[in-house]
Amino acid sequence: MFVFAILDVMSNKSKPDDYLLFLIQQATCNYQVLVPKRKPRGRPRTYSNQSFFLLTLVAVVLRTFSASELFQLLTLDKRLLIALGFTQVPHRKTIARRIKTILPETEEQIRLFGKKILIKFAIEQSEVSAIDGRMYESIGAKWHKKHRIQGVIPPKLRNVDTESHWFKSGYRGFIQGYRLVLQGLVFPVPVPLYATWQPNNVGEATILKKALTNKQLIITDVLLTDETLGAEPATKLYQEKGGWLLSPKRLSKKQRTWKHDLYDYRKETIELLFQRIIQASDLKKCKVKGLGKNGAFVLASVWLYQLIFWLNHKRNKRLTIIKEQLDLARWRVPF
Repeated sequence: MFVFAILDVMSNKSKPDDYLLFLIQQATCNYQVLVPKRKPRGRPRTYSNQSFFLLTLVAVVLRTFSASELFQLLTLDKRLLIALGFTQVPHRKTIARRIKTILPETEEQIRLFGKKILIKFAIEQSEVSAIDGRMYESIGAKWHKKHRIQGVIPPKLRNVDTESHWFKSGYRGFIQGYRLVLQGLVFPVPVPLYATWQPNNVGEATILKKALTNKQLIITDVLLTDETLGAEPATKLYQEKGGWLLSPKRLSKKQRTWKHDLYDYRKETIELLFQRIIQASDLKKCKVKGLGKNGAFVLASVWLYQLIFWLNHKRNKRLTIIKEQLDLARWRVPF
């Protein structure tokens, strides 16, 4: 009996005290350690990429994006510091610098998780995915195009995100900011498979072509795209990879066929998925300045969506209950 009592105490100590710590625990279990292609030079880093990746998740959940605020949080919350894998509180400048460089790591984590989700659900459903892009407006003042070309910031213009760019949307007009390109599964419910964060002045067709060339995009039997992404070079390249790209250009204008019915799922999936991710994390616009920092936080919100989706599947819960669980973690509700 005494042995069982000790084991019970040890198991209680390992249990998380609140929902945020539980979410970090699950994120740690589902994090996939990446092996570098070649050994980096110089002294080994004091803190791992995993710890800073988990820190970006915490920032999104708690809606705390400032490096100084994150530093203060880690200083005051020792349990959180240990859960993230930090041996000590990193300096404020270290937090800001490392978060800015975590972007490629986060993109790869989303891709690997997407493959894991696809393998699980493609057994019972057809492999159909959809892809689209969305612009995120940058914070601060608007920097006029002519001043950008000259490389001059007007004297009275303050708080400008100089890494952001302008681009025109068909329904939102001109937006100064960055671009998220997201690939999501269509059946059984929308869920992210792949995501990339790019400068706003890079076209979506160029981003898709680059992702296919670098073998980053997850290839499904069918990929639903809009007219911009469905250009002829991307269509041929996707076909060479073993898939079929369906865009408005490949739909008959004379009569409605099964292709039209399949393409209708695009609006019901990828566009809906963008809104669900935004509502879950309340991350509709950029919160900081810079390509790397904003990308780290926005992509972290995508990975969090994947994680909770996966946990819901394992716990036999509704797959789309995402926001409610993020709110539990945000308010540190006892688990």
